[in-house]
Amino acid sequence: MKVLEFHDSKNEDYLWLSFQGAFDSQAVLDIELEPLFLALEQHADGWMPDVVNGKRQRKYARTAIWKALDERRDGDSTAFGLYRTKWPAIDSRLWLWLPPQPPELDIILKVKPLSFFAETERCRHLVEMVRTWASRYPVSHAVAHSSDDAVLTDFPNFGRDKETRRRDGFNKVYELFWLNVFGPKLVESVGRERMLSTPAWRVEELPNGCVLLVTWPTAADFASDEARLAQARAHAHLRPDLDFSTVLRMLRERSAVLAPVEPRFHPDMAPLLSRVVDRTASHERQRKIAELNAWQPPEPEEWRPAGSALPPDVDDIERALEHYSLLAEHLVALLHTEVPSVFDASPESLTDADFYFWHEEFPTRRLREAIDQRAVPAIGAYLGEVLVRHLGGRWIPRKNLEEAQVLVGNRVWLPFVRARHYMGSRQSLLDYSLTRLYRVAERHRS
Repeated sequence: MKVLEFHDSKNEDYLWLSFQGAFDSQAVLDIELEPLFLALEQHADGWMPDVVNGKRQRKYARTAIWKALDERRDGDSTAFGLYRTKWPAIDSRLWLWLPPQPPELDIILKVKPLSFFAETERCRHLVEMVRTWASRYPVSHAVAHSSDDAVLTDFPNFGRDKETRRRDGFNKVYELFWLNVFGPKLVESVGRERMLSTPAWRVEELPNGCVLLVTWPTAADFASDEARLAQARAHAHLRPDLDFSTVLRMLRERSAVLAPVEPRFHPDMAPLLSRVVDRTASHERQRKIAELNAWQPPEPEEWRPAGSALPPDVDDIERALEHYSLLAEHLVALLHTEVPSVFDASPESLTDADFYFWHEEFPTRRLREAIDQRAVPAIGAYLGEVLVRHLGGRWIPRKNLEEAQVLVGNRVWLPFVRARHYMGSRQSLLDYSLTRLYRVAERHRS
């Protein structure tokens, strides 16, 4: 069974659920957890997991769950994962903490994409599942929300240092999410009557003293102004020390951070920048798009007019050309596994190489000596070879690599100088991209 790779797939917002409850460690585990999985099977509307992962993967079944819990038991804890083989993707983990520790049931559930929860009925099923869990396994705090928006709240620290967070836990309503379950202790600190009178889409007292609160019918449109108004009203009601207008302003600011921005990238750089954006964390993506829309790649400076080209000063031109070819092969050897197109020595392979070096943060994660002595010469030679093969360029060899030129039209280009600038920093990989130099040289070839 090949499960969907949740974190290797498209980086986009997803539904995130965190549930921390207690269970009876003296009961037979199969019987004690039966309501949990029954509720999952009844209410996982369109996203039911079909793979259980313990020490190996098995098709979802209760027997597979019990086997996974048994084989992953390690002293006072055990855990397993739940996944899907078809879209939508899920990534779920269940941990059990066993005596002598206080018995605790921790569940993290992620379902991608968040847009899957745009339907009221599907969201109702999710709420019913959590309601069943929280009624059976009392929680101190449980939430379900947009992952991107939750990151912007700094959950679970909420601006506190880790020591304070560990000491105080969820001792007040720091943030209000789409779905919330408040444990009895938190309910009493707020005031049960106040909590039950919260203006929200659904507020329900559970048999064990917990309170379920859902701000809006659907999870996917959490950032709409109507949903934010409802969220702000409920939050300000639960925290009378907070000013409603201030809460609403902060929520709207978060919505603005996540609001879609239309890409308007420089045409030379659009293929590369689109990939950069795709690899940016989804909660930061719109800001990155806006930043790259405003950014303009510098005009390449690594060239001279053809009339001022330096003449060859090597003893054997053919041997010099063979040396450049060999240096270019060093880049192929370095990148061929991660960037298969590098074999083609094409304009597209330059963009692939640009993205690889950017994604790997190559200039900052490698020894500077190795970059200067091996990477820079290999990159410069490879760039020069692409100019020769695809733009009809001609090498003008020089003993000093940085003086070596490629004649294209009415300009000579200095690929080794470009490579040195390129490997200066992660930002330099964009400012001095190989793709950009190639596209400018292409426009000046005649």
